[in-house]
Order: sequence, then structure tokens, then C-alpha cells
Amino acid sequence: MNYKYMLYEEKGDIGILTLNRPEKRNALGHEFEEEIIACLQDAGKRCDVKVIILKAAGDIFCAGHDRMEILNQPLSSIRRLFQTSFNLMTTIRTAPQCIIAQVQGIAMAGGCHLVAGCDLITAGEEKARFGMTGLIYSYNCTTPTVAVSRAVPQKKCMEMLMTANLYTAREAEAFHLVNRVFPDERLDEMTFQWAMEIAKSSKYAIYMSKQAFYAQIEMSEWQAYHYAKEMMAMAGVSVNSTEGFSAFLEKREPKWDESTPF
Repeated sequence: MNYKYMLYEEKGDIGILTLNRPEKRNALGHEFEEEIIACLQDAGKRCDVKVIILKAAGDIFCAGHDRMEILNQPLSSIRRLFQTSFNLMTTIRTAPQCIIAQVQGIAMAGGCHLVAGCDLITAGEEKARFGMTGLIYSYNCTTPTVAVSRAVPQKKCMEMLMTANLYTAREAEAFHLVNRVFPDERLDEMTFQWAMEIAKSSKYAIYMSKQAFYAQIEMSEWQAYHYAKEMMAMAGVSVNSTEGFSAFLEKREPKWDESTPF
């Protein structure tokens, strides 16, 4: 499928989605986000890959939303734009694949939101930067706050909001926004290797692990344990868990049933 603002390809078990609007610093807009949604939904329906890497062309990962889709626009248009942003975050959360944001440059405002909304994050050690920069324009990063405040400690999230500063990859790793920091020149290679490591498991295991994590994190501890025991029971009788346990006991490589992740 041809896209206007992005590229998508699949290499074995790994999908690679590239934001491809470098002349606009990969700024997000309604049509751009609709493309990402359509791509992820299509990949989810086909489920030919287990992991999707979300990366960007150019020096900037994403500078947030296109200011021209906000400035002097009617309330209804701005609301529509951020409804699309909400739809994108929901699509990322519900996709059966593990989605890794690979950050090679600045991810600010809506770009930081997009990154924080992904399941895992890798970053280039020297060039990657993260920030919620809305207050520079007297415009609060409200939607980024939702994802970032669930990824980092509350006081750090508040600091990011109030200062509008950009943080290095190592700083972001220290406050738990970033999972892995790689040398800039090896970011592509090492992120792909990590994706392949994750893809060794079955589609079923990746999907169930992701969905169970996001479901329980919003529950009380009591609710989470009741939910978790049912998920453990269901997983225990699944085809792939049976195969995984059997292969371990028989000291052989498992042969997953990859016909469906569900």
C-alpha cells in the first residue's frame, strides 16, 4: 500500500513503519495520523509480523502536531484532530504486535506522546531528545501528559510539563521513559536485533502479554489479581503454552501455532 506521509515494509517477523515527512519535521496531522492508524490496523488484521518498529526519516523524530492544523482553526477542527490522536493511541494499545518506538532525534510534544504511547522505546545515545514543549507556546501538552504520566514518575512528568525542556536519551532512560539506549550509528541494527529477540515467542504470547499488561495496570490490586488468575488459567490450556512447556521438558525448540494471535 502506498502512503503519502509514511513508509511501511515487513522483513520476516518484523514490520517497519517510517514517518516520512522530514521537510515538516515529521509533524503529525489529521491525515498523517489516519495513515498510521490504517497501517497498524491492516498489520493487525493480517498479523504476519510479531513486532513493529516505528521510526522516522530525517534528523527529527517528530516535532509534534502541525501548528497550521491548530492555529486559527475552529474548535471543531482542533477537537477532530485530537480525537484522531486519541484513536491512534488506542490503535497502538490494541494492536496485537509489540510496537517499538525507535527515536533517532528530537521527539517533542505530540512526538513525545507518540513515543510514550508505544510499548517499548529505543533511542540514539547522542541525538535523541524527549520533551513536552507546549508551554513554550502557552499551550499545555494535555494529551502527551496521558501517556507520559503513565510511563514516568509523576514529579518528573510535571517537571517536563513546567520546564518544556528537552532531555537526552540517557536522562530519559534514568527516569524510565526509554528502555534501551544504543549508539546512534547502530540504532537501526540494534533495535532490529531486539525486535527479533522479542519475536522468538509466539504471536499469541506477545498479544496476550501486551493486552493483559494494559488491562491490569488501570485496575486496583484486588481486581488485577482476579483478572490475572483467569488469564493465567486461559493461557495454561492454550495450544502454544502447551507446546512451550512440552518443548522445555523434552529439551527441544518449540513449534508455535502462528495461525492466529488470539
